[in-house]
Amino acid sequence: MNWFLKKKKEHVLFTLPLPEPTDLLDRLREKFPDIDFEYIHFGTLETFRNPETIPRDTIAGKTVLVTAGALPASPADCPDLELIHFISAGINHVQKHPIYTNSDIPLATVSGIHGPPIAEWVLMTTLLRNREYEKFYEAQKEHRWLKYPVKGARDMVQQRIGILGYGSIGRQVANVSRAMGMEVLAYTASPKTTPESRKDHGFVVPGTGDPDGSIPSQWFSGTDKADLHNFLSQDLDILLISVPLTPQTHHLISKAEFEVLEKRRTFISNIARGPVIDQPALVEALTNGDIRGAALDVTDPEPLPADDPLWDAPNVTITPHVSAQNAQTLERVFQVIEANLERKQKGEKLINIVDRKRGY
Repeated sequence: MNWFLKKKKEHVLFTLPLPEPTDLLDRLREKFPDIDFEYIHFGTLETFRNPETIPRDTIAGKTVLVTAGALPASPADCPDLELIHFISAGINHVQKHPIYTNSDIPLATVSGIHGPPIAEWVLMTTLLRNREYEKFYEAQKEHRWLKYPVKGARDMVQQRIGILGYGSIGRQVANVSRAMGMEVLAYTASPKTTPESRKDHGFVVPGTGDPDGSIPSQWFSGTDKADLHNFLSQDLDILLISVPLTPQTHHLISKAEFEVLEKRRTFISNIARGPVIDQPALVEALTNGDIRGAALDVTDPEPLPADDPLWDAPNVTITPHVSAQNAQTLERVFQVIEANLERKQKGEKLINIVDRKRGY
């Protein structure tokens, strides 16, 4: 037996729906001279919703695939693949694909990179509602000096924000909320009863988030309605929805939940996925004034049809799934990939690996 067999050479294939980022790839090539990198401008932005198929001869011999959602047709088409790295934080768009359901190829995400821009979006849209800014915006367009104060204007100090899904995004929202003088309450599916369990073990943009889980004044957990309603009944001024979309979270917030939130007229902010909220129930809650308003970067469906009643619901801000986008996004995507390639070479545990049973 030859005890000096060389380790199989790594071949990394990028199939992304954007032009090749030469500077970022060159940085990887310089750091990992023993890895072969190949880049293909593949698919369109629709790949995030409707994944395309990577031909068998294209994926042949590749050990790592970096993708927006495009995948080989089946596990049999990619026998050498040892890691699939998605450039999104969520992968609900591929959860019915054979690669997801019928293989054990590790799947990684770039969870952790979106905290800073999304937290700024959450803060921005919440402040717009708190300060009733839309009234001043309309008055400015009409060259009209609006009388002040507006009765409903309020600041953030001592308001309570409940963060439903305390992942990397929720942690950065907690960070900026605390800086604004707010009290943070966290909700997770599984209990976080020890300091170790409250730590963030994924990718963290330096200087952001809540790495050790020390910000929330209270932690809640559970997977049934009673647990959720207990959390929602904690006099929340703002509810941030930041859970992944899974069969368990589909329509997690519906009519019964809005009835709980009605007592405080809680403001809703959804940066997760549209179907986490029962949208007709949301429109009804907004129309009836049961909640103070809503900021939605996600809807059901997307794009939101022009005749959908959500557009005309009162006190709602809608943006087209853009809260995570900024000039640093792609660079941070590559930082996570770089970190995992380094860990893979050293035989260390990879970060942001998807638990297929949980869906994230």
